[in-house]
Amino acid sequence: MNKERKAEILSTLPSLGWLVMFVLIPVITIFAIAFRPALPAGGIGEGWSLDALKALGDPSYPALFARTIIISGLTTLACLAAGLPAAYAMARLTPAWRSRMLLLVIVPFWTNFVIRVFAWQQILHAEGYVAKFLRSLHIIGENDRLLGNTFAVVLVSFYTYLPFAILPLFAAAEKFDFGLLDAARDLGAKAGKAFFAVFVPGIKQGIITAFLVVFIPNLGSYVVPDMVGGTGTQMIGNKIAQRNFTDRNLPEAAALSGALALLVLAPMFIRRREKTAATA
Repeated sequence: MNKERKAEILSTLPSLGWLVMFVLIPVITIFAIAFRPALPAGGIGEGWSLDALKALGDPSYPALFARTIIISGLTTLACLAAGLPAAYAMARLTPAWRSRMLLLVIVPFWTNFVIRVFAWQQILHAEGYVAKFLRSLHIIGENDRLLGNTFAVVLVSFYTYLPFAILPLFAAAEKFDFGLLDAARDLGAKAGKAFFAVFVPGIKQGIITAFLVVFIPNLGSYVVPDMVGGTGTQMIGNKIAQRNFTDRNLPEAAALSGALALLVLAPMFIRRREKTAATA
């Protein structure tokens, strides 16, 4: 083994060890727990069992997974729709103003996540000023509520994850050659056409990163649906929390977590397989 190869391996070991310790081992542990029996009083029993996997056949779970994907997808699309023009505008600012705008994007992280969600709970409350204002305009009725529905979950999730979308989009937009947009307009393309035909494909990698950092964490979200949603807006994360903390059925919670992990990894494996097939 030459010195360069040895130095490469040594420099990789810390990150590899981190991934093994805090990603690989916990994932293997979760999948192992899913094959253990649950104790009647709560906890993990001895031996092995398929009861937790059989419980995934509950008729309510397909709808739960579908709702989770739909809410996560809507949130991600909303974040991309708002993040793209925001990243475009920020990248075209002077360096001084760019830093200021970037600071404003990061500011929400300075406040505790639960406090921010609780603030939205008060904003959207039935007796809050937003609901009263909308009733005064007859946009919503006296019995209509802004909380406890899919709209509230998507809205608060959008607010929560928008900075995660803007940051990778901005990082890609900052490196984009805006002279290409000027060239497109010189060739007759309108501003909107140039934006979608030149700018958006030009920051494709940033869009993919933004999609992943919003969609994947949102799949496991349970605080937002729990605080601003209702029984009809529960996501898979809420069911995992219920099985873990309330029912103390750790094997079933692990089985649900494993199913969620496979749901997240499946598109990545499919995409990788398509790339391998394309290069073969």
